[in-house]
Amino acid sequence: MKNIKITVKAITTYKELMKEFENPISHACALKIGDTFLSINGKKPENFCDSAWSIIEPFVKDLANGINNFYDGWMKNPNSAMISCNDGFRPVSFYLEVIE
Repeated sequence: MKNIKITVKAITTYKELMKEFENPISHACALKIGDTFLSINGKKPENFCDSAWSIIEPFVKDLANGINNFYDGWMKNPNSAMISCNDGFRPVSFYLEVIE
């Protein structure tokens, strides 16, 4: 299996939605733009967000197993994917790339 580098590329916050719908929480996400993680053999990196992992895991495992070119040319680099977690208040975008 190939190793996959996971890089936080963007974090968005929808304060209006948070104010209207979210119960106040003290700590939702510790990720920062530029944070990187390494998935070895398709496994979740240590200290990686469980919720985000549930969304990106299928893409990480596919890339690790040599499956690429998702959606027929979606990414400039066919050995990569841009996937966001499903937090409707503060989605995080992750760049996944095969490390040769």
